Amino acid sequence: MTAMSLDVRTVTESELSDWLRAVDTGFLRPPRVPDDYVADKLAHFDLARTRGVFDDGRCVATFRSFAQELTVVGGAAVPADAVTNVTVSPTHRRRGLLGRMMAADLAAAKERGDAVATLIAAEYPIYGRYGFGPAAWVTEWAIEVARTGLDPRWAGPDDGGRIDLVDLADVRKLGPDLHQRFRTRQPGAVSRDDHWWRVDTGQAASALPWTEPFNAVYRSAAGEIEGLVTYASDGHWGDAKQPLNTASVRKLIALTPAAESALWRFVCSVDWITTVRTGHRAADDLLTGLLPDPRAARIVTQADFLWVRILDTVRALEARTYAVPATLTLEIHDKDGLAGGRFRLEGTAEGGVCAPTTESPDIALDVRELGALYLGDESAVRLAALGLLTEERPGAAAVAEGLFRTARRPWCPDVF
Repeated sequence: MTAMSLDVRTVTESELSDWLRAVDTGFLRPPRVPDDYVADKLAHFDLARTRGVFDDGRCVATFRSFAQELTVVGGAAVPADAVTNVTVSPTHRRRGLLGRMMAADLAAAKERGDAVATLIAAEYPIYGRYGFGPAAWVTEWAIEVARTGLDPRWAGPDDGGRIDLVDLADVRKLGPDLHQRFRTRQPGAVSRDDHWWRVDTGQAASALPWTEPFNAVYRSAAGEIEGLVTYASDGHWGDAKQPLNTASVRKLIALTPAAESALWRFVCSVDWITTVRTGHRAADDLLTGLLPDPRAARIVTQADFLWVRILDTVRALEARTYAVPATLTLEIHDKDGLAGGRFRLEGTAEGGVCAPTTESPDIALDVRELGALYLGDESAVRLAALGLLTEERPGAAAVAEGLFRTARRPWCPDVF
């Protein structure tokens, strides 16, 4: 059977179990799909955005997208086409199946009015050819608690705030509002719907094993919830009957530096915990600066995370703000014809004004590099040095650097 004769289409209800089996096969998970898991996904998935490739009735490739909001520089949210569950079975690789599914999804997203598409890339080389660029990176640290220099007698915040343990019902009640306030301040953060909270707190079926974590909130002196941490611990003890437990932070979000500091201090103060794994944090997280000895935090992961694909150049560039007022004409190359063209951007601290133009370009770049620049993490000057951005006017790369770069790096706390 040729690649073009394979059946590429949206999935029906009766086919979802087979589609989920193909997802698990692609991600090297046991390809067993419990009935309650299928029922949960049927209730949650938009089957019109759930695509598969079928060979003689068997699903051999998968692709899904869903509605999302992405916070951009300045705090505005843009509608995003969030891509997930992308697999091709090992028997059907290198046949262009992902390209066919991606093209159909991005065209539908463009027609729908989404400004960008987003995804978390499992592998680096795949998505650049579809116009995605790495827009936000993550770092994970392992903290040796005994080496931090933190006071082992710490008994709570000294700013009038307090730390309270809470249960999962509290997280479901308090978490959504806290996250909503948090994501308006954090470029790269994405929206969470009710189903996300149900999965994250064990109420909905998950593809991965789930164990109940510990949860704690930071309350300010005024009693406001300003931070939440979720963590789990192993049960490792040494041969000399000494506790050597590792706490793994699953989520930590905070509205203020005081809340962030207090929650990290709390996790590092839990009895028996000798190592803290931070989970995926912003690459410029405050954490190491909060420790008297920053070398106690060893980097164990540093990698690209959130990838962005611009679908509507005008809408995307007008949604964010710019630290340095400047005007720049960009030539955007997009082989798929979704966001390419020549555009004049006037950026200010209040936002951008962007429109197609016939003026001579100042810089030229591919849409994937525009995605990498979009949230302020990548350097236009660096891209020029790498030959990924062409400076058509001397000094224009430096102007683009001032326009797009941000003082703090973007961060996406969520896998999707």
